[in-house]
Amino acid sequence: MPRNALLLLSRLLLAALFVPSGFHALTDIAGTSGYIASLGLPLPTSVAWATGLFELIAGLLILVGLKTPIVALLLAAFCIAAGFIGDDPTLAFMHSQMLMKDIALSGGFLALAMAGAGAYSIDGWTLKARRV
Repeated sequence: MPRNALLLLSRLLLAALFVPSGFHALTDIAGTSGYIASLGLPLPTSVAWATGLFELIAGLLILVGLKTPIVALLLAAFCIAAGFIGDDPTLAFMHSQMLMKDIALSGGFLALAMAGAGAYSIDGWTLKARRV
């Protein structure tokens, strides 16, 4: 499969996790802030809004391929940070699995940051326009 098609596919797959998650967080702020409060984080409602907006906007930027290297690096850091939040001993196995998922997602975002969004993206179109 050509490089640009694979980059598009990787952006679609990564965005498929963050766009719905951000949308859900924003449409259920009470539930999201309740979950965040259960983790012991301060200002749960503010954190819920910030997290939901970040996930939605960053996911959409990855989807369309705008400012991809910067957004991908921010999402990689977000995934690592999210992976280390919460340590309920009764959920130790599930937490370790989620941590590994977050680490793997970070790897995908780091690769995307390095490779860029490809030709089928806003980044690709604006780069092509600058060359003309």
